[in-house]
Amino acid sequence: MAPAFLRELRRRSRASIRTEQSTDRAGEQYSTDCSSNASQGTVPTAGSVTPPSNHGSEVALDLHLKDTSGQSANTTPIPRPPPQPIVNVNTNRNSVASVAGWSSPTANAKANLVVSPYAPRVTNCADGTYAYQKNLVIRGTIGDPSQHSVDGEVLVNRLDHQFPPTSWAVCESHWKALVYLQPGLNRFRFDFTSPKVSNSSSSNPIHSSYLDIFMVPPQNTPPLQLAILLAKDSPQNFDSTPARAQTEGNGLDTAIHKYRMAAYLWQAFTCEQMTRHRMGRRSFAFEEEWVTGSSHSRDRVDGKMRSEARVHIIRTEKTVAQLRDLAQLENLTDDPDKSAFFNVVADAVRDYFRPLTGQKKYVSVLLLDVHWDKEVKTVTEPADAGGSSDDLNLAIFGSQYLQSYPSSLDEIRPAFNDCSRIEADFVSKHGNNMGSSWEVANAGMGGHLRSIGHMLGCPRQESGVMGDDFAMINRTFVAREPFSTRTKSKGGLILAKDECTWHALDCLRFRWHPCFRLPNDAVCYMDASIQAFPVEGGSVVLAAKTGVSHVEIMGEDDNFCRAWIRYGVERGLPKQVSINESEVRERLQEKKRKGLLRLRVVSGGGAILYIDDFRKLCSKSSSFKISAAPLGKSGFRSKQIGCQDIEDRSEAQEVVFKSAVKQSRVLSRVIVYHDPSIVYGLEFVYDDASTQILGGKGGKVTGDAFDLDVRRGEYIAGFTVRVSDRISGISISTSLGSSSPIYGDAFGGDLNILLPPWGYTVCGVAGLYGARLHSFGLLITR
Repeated sequence: MAPAFLRELRRRSRASIRTEQSTDRAGEQYSTDCSSNASQGTVPTAGSVTPPSNHGSEVALDLHLKDTSGQSANTTPIPRPPPQPIVNVNTNRNSVASVAGWSSPTANAKANLVVSPYAPRVTNCADGTYAYQKNLVIRGTIGDPSQHSVDGEVLVNRLDHQFPPTSWAVCESHWKALVYLQPGLNRFRFDFTSPKVSNSSSSNPIHSSYLDIFMVPPQNTPPLQLAILLAKDSPQNFDSTPARAQTEGNGLDTAIHKYRMAAYLWQAFTCEQMTRHRMGRRSFAFEEEWVTGSSHSRDRVDGKMRSEARVHIIRTEKTVAQLRDLAQLENLTDDPDKSAFFNVVADAVRDYFRPLTGQKKYVSVLLLDVHWDKEVKTVTEPADAGGSSDDLNLAIFGSQYLQSYPSSLDEIRPAFNDCSRIEADFVSKHGNNMGSSWEVANAGMGGHLRSIGHMLGCPRQESGVMGDDFAMINRTFVAREPFSTRTKSKGGLILAKDECTWHALDCLRFRWHPCFRLPNDAVCYMDASIQAFPVEGGSVVLAAKTGVSHVEIMGEDDNFCRAWIRYGVERGLPKQVSINESEVRERLQEKKRKGLLRLRVVSGGGAILYIDDFRKLCSKSSSFKISAAPLGKSGFRSKQIGCQDIEDRSEAQEVVFKSAVKQSRVLSRVIVYHDPSIVYGLEFVYDDASTQILGGKGGKVTGDAFDLDVRRGEYIAGFTVRVSDRISGISISTSLGSSSPIYGDAFGGDLNILLPPWGYTVCGVAGLYGARLHSFGLLITR
């Protein structure tokens, strides 16, 4: 007779507990006699619909039975079957040996076959790489170039067939390609064919390799907007030879396709350069729209819809004749703010986008109505500029070379190998320096990219895109260059060392620019400014909320920067750095170390601080005695912000707070004199009703007062300043964390937050005053 607790357990449980006599066959009957199985440690139940277990009884129940029945149970649990090995199909061993008749790799998996010695090798991109733009440069070799040198072609195939195959040339076992990416996983197969290699022309690709790339479109970066500017009465066409105009057209639609493809090439080129400088696969992004695709020529034939870079069509109120007359009056200068033509384009772009105050826009503009005048051998309008107008950043270029651009990805190779002569009766030859179509395409796309570099804050450089190397932009995308009429070189193999580049300083600027932000990058502070504070020992402290990126050093008469100090990249940027004159001069050539020393300091937010005479900033003229006592504390003058080169009469003013000189005095109030867009002066009121003033009293007669909580020991900790060609607005920050409203224009000019370096406090202010307050700076002390 079974114990009572087992009968109770059988009533409560619905589980099926297998006995030694039970089997796994469906429909087998189970014993209901619990007593015969109690000693085995199992308690079977009848009528269960649950399949029998393969692992014996539950361990907790076995122990419970042992403790209550006092009987031993020496059962051996049935072992689990060993796990089956998992076959890894995600392998890069993906080509078969050159044996005719072997089957080709499958489309959905990488074949685990013998690697061919002629399988394409990718040298600049690892399997499983993440990318963040639509097109990516892939380069590699055919096997080991030191072992064999072959020519042929590499065919790039997407395994999901979402983009047609494209063919790229192989020169001396080196090849380059541009691949089309879509968000998510992109799987590619690279097939090598050559008449000199056996079995390479068979229907089954046997010299193949595979590559997986994950594409993540950036969502937290301001896009580079693409725009085509038309005159009020524009005919909406660009210069082209009659033969080209007949075959591919020269209207607005063709211009959009060519301009868009050029933008994709700029993006891929910049990404490749940033990768080589070990700064990640960074590049600018574009605003996109869902339209009939133009990335491949078959898209337009098949009506394939794709997400493509959007090209805005903007019309100006000026006619073609008015734009040409304006162009004849002036040439674009190095300072685009002084160019009336630049301002006309900026006004048209601003009216189209209508950005709100404080919203930055980055716009690349193609002037479609720029035409070649064969009589005077020049274009009808200025067509090369890059700069900013308030919050609008513009890059401007003409359409005089547009006919030679590729319209789609499959036209890149033919366009960069097109040696047809340029007919000067119809199109520009870039000052008669370019005699063939592929060279003119380089001049156009490279020149426009240089304008974009100016727009992004890059100055002229000794080499690279911002130098004269922009005319070699094709070398990033082709392994073989044809004969050049410009350099008289016969062409041949193009390696990485022969290509056009972004200068290292340009890449440092791009690394922290908001347009180049990656999805996992931290969001930058709004304040991108950088400040310089002379301190003890002839040193200068550079401080920026976004961090100090690098310092560019130029000696006397230097037109280009050849020496610089670079700060952290991998682990972020330092908020403050200290430099001295001897450290900086050691970076220069021996013959340049004793002359004038100029610096350009770049912050992580892209702002640039110009120091025209570093020796003067480090000298004793930047320090002063706060009190006349022999052991009195010293103060230091920061580099002022604002305009310090003004034409009207002005005077330099300086206010050392009485509370810093005499501890018995307490600063209790600050009065700011201003109107809606200008700050005229600041008046400091003390507890004994005495006052000091920087600047003058203008605008609002009584000014606006900001009181300090003297009972809690509140004092001025810094200022928030809006700066353009004058001090547009100012706010006071205190030691208790409070701040005043921005008096004046709260949105005009650039934002600058002036806070003393660590270990220092504000002991006064300084500025340049004429009809208004033109510049502003801090006086600091320990």
